[in-house]
This record gives sequence, C-alpha cells and structure tokens, in this order.
Amino acid sequence: MASPNPDTPVRKKAVEHDPDVGEYHNPAGGWGALKAVSQHLLHSRSPAANARALLKLNQPDGFDCPGCAWGDPEHGSSFEFCENGVKAVTWEATAKRVKRDFFARHSVTELKTWDDYRLEDQGRLIEPMVYNAETDHFEPIGWEAALDLVAAELKALPTPDDAIFYTSGKACNESAYVFQLLARLYGTNNLPDCSNMCHEASGVALGEALGTGKGSVRLEDFEHAEAIFVFGQNPGTNHPRMLGTLREAAERGATIASFNPLRERGLEKFADPQKPLEMLHNGSHRISSHYFCPKLGGDMAAVRGIAKALFEREAAGEAVLDHAFLGEHTAHFEAYKTRVEATPWAELEAQSGLTQREMQEAAELYARSNATIICWAMGITQHVHSVATVREIVNLLMLRGNLGRPGTGTSPVRGHSNVQGDRTMGIFEKPSDELLDALEARYKTAMPREHGVDSVAAVEAMRDRPGKVFVGLAGNFTRAISDSQVAEAAMASCRLTAFIGTKLNRSHLVTGRKALILPCLGRSEIDKTGGKTQLITVEDSMSMVHGSAGINRPASPGLPSEVEILTRLGERLVGSEAVEWAAMRADYDVIRDHVAEVIPGFDDFNARVRVPRGFWLGNPTAERHFPTASGKAEFSDAPLPERIMHQQMAEREGWLTLQTLRSHDQYNTTVYGYNDRYRGIENGRQVVFLNPADIERLGVSAGQWVDLVGESEGGIIRRVEGFKVVAYDTPAGCAAAYYPETNPLVPLSHKGEGSHTPAYKSIAIRLEPNARIA
Repeated sequence: MASPNPDTPVRKKAVEHDPDVGEYHNPAGGWGALKAVSQHLLHSRSPAANARALLKLNQPDGFDCPGCAWGDPEHGSSFEFCENGVKAVTWEATAKRVKRDFFARHSVTELKTWDDYRLEDQGRLIEPMVYNAETDHFEPIGWEAALDLVAAELKALPTPDDAIFYTSGKACNESAYVFQLLARLYGTNNLPDCSNMCHEASGVALGEALGTGKGSVRLEDFEHAEAIFVFGQNPGTNHPRMLGTLREAAERGATIASFNPLRERGLEKFADPQKPLEMLHNGSHRISSHYFCPKLGGDMAAVRGIAKALFEREAAGEAVLDHAFLGEHTAHFEAYKTRVEATPWAELEAQSGLTQREMQEAAELYARSNATIICWAMGITQHVHSVATVREIVNLLMLRGNLGRPGTGTSPVRGHSNVQGDRTMGIFEKPSDELLDALEARYKTAMPREHGVDSVAAVEAMRDRPGKVFVGLAGNFTRAISDSQVAEAAMASCRLTAFIGTKLNRSHLVTGRKALILPCLGRSEIDKTGGKTQLITVEDSMSMVHGSAGINRPASPGLPSEVEILTRLGERLVGSEAVEWAAMRADYDVIRDHVAEVIPGFDDFNARVRVPRGFWLGNPTAERHFPTASGKAEFSDAPLPERIMHQQMAEREGWLTLQTLRSHDQYNTTVYGYNDRYRGIENGRQVVFLNPADIERLGVSAGQWVDLVGESEGGIIRRVEGFKVVAYDTPAGCAAAYYPETNPLVPLSHKGEGSHTPAYKSIAIRLEPNARIA
C-alpha cells in the first residue's frame, strides 16, 4: 500500500484517539469512582489479589500508597484509599510482564512512536536490559554485568560533576538516603529531583519567610479550621483523599474558599463512596462555599487584593489584624503595608482577573474566621513569579496571626508520595553546610561543597557538555521536564543512561551511547532483601513519617529492591571502607540508624516508625519559632509583576496563556487511560480547553482540530499537533491542555525566579488549524 501524502487531510476516524466531549453533572467520587475502581482492578488482570491489597493500603500494618502525599488520619477507616490510589496500586501490581521477547519484537525506534499509556500498560519490567545501538533493540544483561557497566562509566568520567543522579518522589526514605550518600561519596551534589519541577517555589518562599521550607499544618488542624482557602489545586484528581478532609470541614460549617482558573468538580461537590446511604440516594455534599476564578498567574494580585481590603477595614475602625502577633513575631510589616496600600484596585483587578468586590468578599470570609489554613499546589508554584506569590500567601496568614495555632498554617500539598521525604533525606542539589558536616562526621570522608545542578540545569549541562552519565532512580525525567525536544536531544548525548524503575516509560527509550533499564520491586511488593522482610518509610505532606511494608509477591523471583541495586553499585563505585553497604542491604534498620545520626529529627528512628501512624518531624512555625535571619516571620514587600502572561497575551492579537494540567486518568507523567471524567472527556487526551469567547475571537470552532504553537527561542519552533478545541469555563485569554504532551511548548529558560521550576502554568501560545485532520 502506498504511503499517504503528508499534505492530504486525514479524516477524523483516522485519529486513533478522537476525544468525545460531553458534560459531567455528577459530584466527584460517587458511583463514577466505584465504576473506575472496578475497571482498573479488572484491567490489572489480578483483580482478587489487588482487591485484597487495597485493604492494606495506607494502613498501619500495610503499605503506603505510591500515589499522592496526603496524610493518614489518626483514626482511619478500613478503606483508606481513593480512586486514584487504586489506579496507582493496580498499575504497579498488574499481572502483565515485559519480557525479553517484547524487546526482541519491538525496536527502540518503534517504541518511541507509542504514547505514554501504551508503553506503561505493557506491564512490569522483570530483568535488566542493555541497549544495542547496532540492532536498535534492548537485550538482556546479567545484574553483575549491568552494575559493573554503571560503575565503570562513572569512574571513567573526567570529573564526578559529569554525573547526574536524578530522583523521583516514588523513592522511599531508605533508598533516597543511600542514593544521596552514594552520589556525595562519589564526589558530586548533582542531585536534581522532581521537587525542582513542582514545589520548589514553596520551599524557597517558606524558607525565606518562616525559616523552614515545609508546610506547618498537621492533618488534625483541618478539624479546627474555621476557614480553608485553596489556591491553584484540583484535589478531586490529584489528591482525592483530601476531599474527605474538606468535606468533613464543610459538614461542620467551615468556610472553604477555592481560587482556581478552572471550575473543578472536586472543589464543588463530592459524594463519598464510603457512605452507603449517600450512595444509595445519589447524594453529595458541597465542598466550596465560595469559588473564585482568577486568571492564570493572577493569584498574587488576588491575595494582595484581600490584604488591601483588610487594611481598608482596619482604617475604617474595624479590628481585623492581629497586632500582638505582628508586633512580637514579624518583621518588615510596615514596608509590606505601604506597598499594599499603594497598589491601586485597578491594577489588582487587571492582574488577578477578579473584581474589587470579589476580593473584598474573600477578605470578609478571611476576617470572620478565627483559624484559617491556606493550601496550594502547582497552580501556584509553576509560574515565573511563584516564589513571590507564596510569600504573598504567607503575608496574608500573618496579618491575622494564622500561624502556630490549632487550625491555622501553611499547607503546600505535595504530589508524589515521598517527594518531601526525599528532600529530607538529602536529595538536594544545594545541600546545607549542616547536612554536609553531619555526613563528613559520620563517614569520615570529605563531601563535595559546590552546589550541583537542578532539573533544568541538568538538561542544560547535558546539552552544552555532552558525555555525561545519567542515573535515574524512578521517574520519567524527559517527560516531566520542560522543552521536551531539547531534553531528549541532551539526554541522547550522554555516554550512559541508566534508569531504575518498575515499568517501561519514554525516558528509557531516550538512550545515551550506552543505556540500561534496571527493574526493581514496587511499593506494594514484599521486600525480602537479605532474607529478611524489610520495612521502608515515607514522609507525607504534613511531615509525618511512617512505615510501609508491601504484601504482594514480587513481579519476578529475585527482583531486587532499590536499596539492593544502589548498595551493590556503591560497593563497586566507592568501596566499603566508609560505608557498610552490605549491612545496609541486609537490614534496612541499619540505614535508619545512619539516618538517625545524620538527619535532625530522626532520633530513635527504628522504634518510632513502628508505632501506628509513625511520628511527626515537627515544624518550628507550629511553635511560633522562626529560624530566619531576624528570628521573626518576615513579610515580603515584593512588587507585583509588571505584566503577567495573560496581560501580555491580551496585547498580542491571536495569542493565549496556556496552563498544562493532568487528566483524571493520570498521575504526574503516568497515564492510566484516555478519560477525564470530571471534565467530560472520553477516549482521548489531545484537547485544548478554551473560553467560548476566545473560540469566537480566534475564529475557530468547538470540535475543530488545531496545532498549538509556542514562541520560538534558540531557533526552535515549538509546536504540538492535533488538539481538539473544547469550550470550557475558564477565564478569557486562558487555555488549558494536558501534559506531558504540551511540555515541548515550554522553553528551558521559562522558569521561576528563585525556584527555577519550569513555568508550566503560563505558556504563550497561538492556534493554527491542523491541515492533516479535517
């Protein structure tokens, strides 16, 4: 059959996944969640075993969900899991296996044409594979030879700083600690991680304002909050167990005010699948009492508008500020007050996309609450001015003393289950002197002091200085990072790429001159490394550290754990003089003893983590102790950005501001299916959500196929092809589409000031009709 002419339009039916677009009128959760749970259990090909496993999910004697980092309640139920937790577990505990014959049948070039869902849906990796460039296929390799190859290539580098050790938040505390120790004993702080791409702005801003980079609330604080403000977050998809917490708060009368450019169903109403009577009568409960829709990047102005309204009320004689807290515990208040009062309402309206009345209404909600928590996620942290925005949120909390009291505080809601724990364990390219001093004291070895590369800088280093070695501990780096074309070309210039993981993903196919895939145990599986059933630990968003022990049989006999792979690599790379790698491998209690000696807050680690629910690491903010330079919580009087993206786009005819986001069948770069139930999308991911007024303004129509074209930089034309236009309730000038498909539109240089996080939520695009899909 002749090949089709590339200029000939392709009819819609030729599109493999032509999205069906409808409307979803039901609450989040409910029967739709139960149906999805049953479908994913069946799709795993091991429904009975996985159903039993779910009963141990997030239980004191079970294993921690490999999905999100929401905390476990003090008095949990028998079913402490959500729909997306089920997806995460069944995706990992599938009965499907990727064997050597699969790689023999499919070349790397062919596999690169598969989408993310199809790649990971092949099942679990079960033996190490090495890339043969001559045949373009991965082929089996023994474990000893594979680890020898990694060690040899690392040793052959001109300098240890030519190595990059990347970590995903799926890694547990024990493997994260071993990984950072291995990298630093080898001689580098090149330890980029997924935090660089999500909540880095939170850590930077909270560190500057309060002296510690973690959120201050515990799960119990939500039981005492009179108001909960939620910014830039979609918990119905990204943290579904959070909906239970928000629902309980709403049921007892707490105010929940949500700020989000899209109207997300999970923030509107929720039907709890664990409430039989509610399910029987198709009931639900309201989540948000108030819903505000700022424009993309407008949250900083919205929060400043709330503060301005509070100052105006105070000037009118109303006592709304906590002057005792401000006087005793804060610094630079007057400079901030001056800045806010000098900001005109017209500027706040233009930047935020909210009216003065809406911001005053939000101020009223805040003023009448005696205990307020503010939560936020990547809708806040993935903008150029994200650090300043988080500082503004902290400013607002300080105005009424909403720090260090029950029911108050900061709550950056983290993504992957142990992304916060990895950072605690030392996975950071900018380690503190205290950490390095402690490591040197414990291991009697000098540690590298020069800061390493973060995730964006890692791509730049690989691009500009080829010949690196990239070692990835879990994750899907080239799909998570911005500027996908540049990132893949950079990684392909490495002398070796080696990925430790459970399932095949796109990054494994972006091979250096040599490449390895190293399979490992998953979170849900029994780990009998060293002949002993091992316990691992994780840290959730609320700084609770708890144990996790898998209950499923390993995907393959002899499949090693992350710890086993890393300790065996450590023996080869740096020897066993400074570290007893074999003892660590044989008993993870030994690793935890090391952690207790090096990392503050982990005294009696082994005993405390075996208590149900684990232990709290503590947070100085919760005690109103602020280890900043001034010894106080510090206000920021940063100016608003001159013009945020949506304002710039308004000045350029035909342009939009795009945010990337997840579908409901997705967690980070892992795609579980082609549906986005709450947004009414089925059978496809290539959609772009637009305000109806923009559809008319731009001369396109709902259902039309378009290409998304980004700004050119460095001679690169940034374009992603074939997206169906969907009319949606989002502010004019703002658009949304799923990642990682749209990551190629984000230049490496488009990143947060002070955080270097890619600005995935503020991308300049225009639309062009797609000529191939008529």
